[in-house]
Amino acid sequence: MHTPTTTITAASGYDGSGIDGNVYTHIVVAAHGAPRWLDNLVSVFTTYGLALCAVLMLIGWGQARTQDTRQAVKALAAPFLTVIAFAVSTLLKQAVHENRPCQSLHVITLAACPQPGDWSFPSNHATLAAAAAVALWFVSARLGVFASVIALAMAASRVWVGAHYPHDVLAGLAVGALVALPLALLLSRHAQTLAGLFGRTRLRLLITS
Repeated sequence: MHTPTTTITAASGYDGSGIDGNVYTHIVVAAHGAPRWLDNLVSVFTTYGLALCAVLMLIGWGQARTQDTRQAVKALAAPFLTVIAFAVSTLLKQAVHENRPCQSLHVITLAACPQPGDWSFPSNHATLAAAAAVALWFVSARLGVFASVIALAMAASRVWVGAHYPHDVLAGLAVGALVALPLALLLSRHAQTLAGLFGRTRLRLLITS
């Protein structure tokens, strides 16, 4: 048996359970019936998995600065693109004010139910992971693949532990990708120019070994 987590009364926000609350409930019930080792693994991943994206960014930067200054510029920009996507996601949270599903549906979840006012839509975790994945595709296809797998796993884990509805994480993935992609494309067009600017300053050590 899993140790239950108490639910918290919802704040006066939007109730998103009418969209896919049944799907969410089925997933949460399945999580309670899963082996303890699996739930523990998912819980650890959903809490610390974003650190893997940071590691991939560091690897991408380390590889790029020894090979191509333009790629190094893209690698340096990856964390900034991710932060911008996070800011957009946070603004959307404040605009929508969707209550957490554990508050609206009063279900027992693996993760602690956040306090009222900690809004659910979209998922910041999914947004960050998706933005990181998109940014890393412009640095290295291999790293992009790894990061994409992490992003999908992160989105799924947020529903599994009960933190978000499925539509929250799908929206998070979309926000992360839609914010990061045009910025990454714009950066790619001007990467050579930016590399030249870096090269004329002490910051050149950031893009070349």
